Amino acid sequence: MKVARDARSAAVVINAGSRRGAAVHGPAVDRMQKAGVPISSVHQVVSGAELAETLDRVVDDGHDLIVVGGGDGTVSCAAGRVAGTDVTLAVLPLGTANDLARTLEIPNDLAGACSAVSDGKVVDIDLGRANGRPFLNVASVGLSAGVTQALSPALKKRMGPLAYGVATLRAYGRHRPFRARLEFPEGDREPLELDNLLQVAVGNGRHYGGGSMVSPTAGIDDHTLDIYAIEAAPPWEHLKIARMLKDGSFINNDRVHHLTTRSVRVATEPSLPVNLDGELATATPTDFTIQRNAVHILVPQSSTSALLDGRRAPQE
Repeated sequence: MKVARDARSAAVVINAGSRRGAAVHGPAVDRMQKAGVPISSVHQVVSGAELAETLDRVVDDGHDLIVVGGGDGTVSCAAGRVAGTDVTLAVLPLGTANDLARTLEIPNDLAGACSAVSDGKVVDIDLGRANGRPFLNVASVGLSAGVTQALSPALKKRMGPLAYGVATLRAYGRHRPFRARLEFPEGDREPLELDNLLQVAVGNGRHYGGGSMVSPTAGIDDHTLDIYAIEAAPPWEHLKIARMLKDGSFINNDRVHHLTTRSVRVATEPSLPVNLDGELATATPTDFTIQRNAVHILVPQSSTSALLDGRRAPQE
């Protein structure tokens, strides 16, 4: 498949619980159908369990294009279902942060996003795995998991992207430093012991947290994981780091450790929840791996964020 109109059959799955999901599903389907996308099945879901069941069903039904509308957690769930298959994924960014869409240069407005589906090109992107669970943007432990816990659906719907700032302040006040040990199964690095930490993050994509950058060189098809660890510090030091999150230059700060690898095991003391694209989905110790070229996905013709450029890793 080169474009969406080449698909035999397309299914649309919209998370109505996402920030804009309930309001736009009808107009989105109409726009795509008028543009020639062969939509034969439309589903609205309201829970994570229903989302997983619906995605499994539409894959089993033989659709070769699945259009998923929702936030980053919704899209990661879908990516995990189609990884390693011939099914192509398309994204309608209807959540709060929409960091995958930012990475792939998919427009945030409905008309632009629908055009990216109907007129876009198919590329391959990598998929991260954390104890086997999929993530597209970033997995993390520490402060960001506290932010996720503080981000209520009501807060996100009321404040939009500003909700992340409010939740961060709340989580920062409650945070307790932790220890981490990083081990590298492929032997490309020596084990690393880190004390008194604010956060450890493992990035597959380029953006996370409403527009922050993993690193200036991070890419979603570079077949590597970008890892950073931020040490605990006085608030004014963390404020300096926060000001550099948007362009990724924070990795040059003396209190930040940064490296790249293909796989890493992260153990913490104490054991901590792991945030996968905005969802608390597992806990440390966690084995992180990369499934290269795992997902066929539609992006705008003008997007330069990923290329169809290599063989896939074996399906897990």
